[in-house]
Amino acid sequence: MRRLPVFFVLDCSESMVGDNLRKMEDGLQSVVRVLRADPHALETVHLAVIAFAGIARTIVPLLEVVSFYPPKLPLGGGTSLGAALDVLMAELDQSVVKTTAERKGDWKPIVYLFTDGHPTDDPGPAIGRWHARYASRATLIAIGIGKDADFSLLQRLTEHVILFEERRPGDFTTFVNWISASVVVQSRSLGEGADGHALPPLDQRVLTLIKDPLPTPIDESCVTLVGRCQKTQRPYLIKYERELQPVTQLDFNFAVPIYRLEGCHPLDEDYFVWSDPRTVELKVNTSELIGAPACPHCGNATAFAMCGCGKLLCINGPGEALCPWCDRQVTFAPGPSPDEGGFEVGRSRG
Repeated sequence: MRRLPVFFVLDCSESMVGDNLRKMEDGLQSVVRVLRADPHALETVHLAVIAFAGIARTIVPLLEVVSFYPPKLPLGGGTSLGAALDVLMAELDQSVVKTTAERKGDWKPIVYLFTDGHPTDDPGPAIGRWHARYASRATLIAIGIGKDADFSLLQRLTEHVILFEERRPGDFTTFVNWISASVVVQSRSLGEGADGHALPPLDQRVLTLIKDPLPTPIDESCVTLVGRCQKTQRPYLIKYERELQPVTQLDFNFAVPIYRLEGCHPLDEDYFVWSDPRTVELKVNTSELIGAPACPHCGNATAFAMCGCGKLLCINGPGEALCPWCDRQVTFAPGPSPDEGGFEVGRSRG
């Protein structure tokens, strides 16, 4: 039986922390359940998962559906789309069986690429290689999660660019059902003798085929900050999501962007393995950030104390603390009031 290889290339950068990452894991579970219930898919579909953040790796090699178990997805700093394409192309070379004079190879692979932001590496050379050697050998469907994805760049990569926006409860389920249906439809069409990839119709309330580039927003959709627990030394990620705050002055109204606390998420050391090691000088002023979380590891009152080394740690109030980053003893005093302005803090790549 000829295989239908399906590759999921998943953005696991910091901006995906929390619900988005959990939903991707749950979504993979749902897709696998649907494929296992379909006889054509069960016989032909083989799945693989490539994750990318600051680096890119294959975390599940190409496996038949019955043997595939969705993995726990990593999290890291950076969005190395070029590196993800390099790994994908290497997988197409190594894992996909080519047709020869002696035998028929695999069916044309399908690639689902998910991302919610802009690359932090230069994907140009990888995109050039893709079009020169691979674009005709695989069908790539790029899905931007939210309007902050770089749709102009995705359109340089493929003609199949889709915007997914979650506006209502149940929209993500509709999205996952479309992914499942698209794999099943293509598996059945191959089983019936067709040689091509036909996609099911898009639910326009949730999914939009992008034909013209969307305007790139001036402000980023979120701010992410990395800190360490003073007591356990374990890292955590603070995420703030962008919103517009209305301001009324005299006879006109306008909106200014602020970032409101979404949550503080515990990390493990694997986060740094998946992060781009290149240093960045990205800063945000604390006056733009609304809310300060407690430490998710030890429960200290705030996870937003900054040492002289520039790194964040948790404390339980004014007094002395040992910085888990630089091992220096630091004395903390009450912070400035909002009226006195904020201070600059280093943010991560997102």
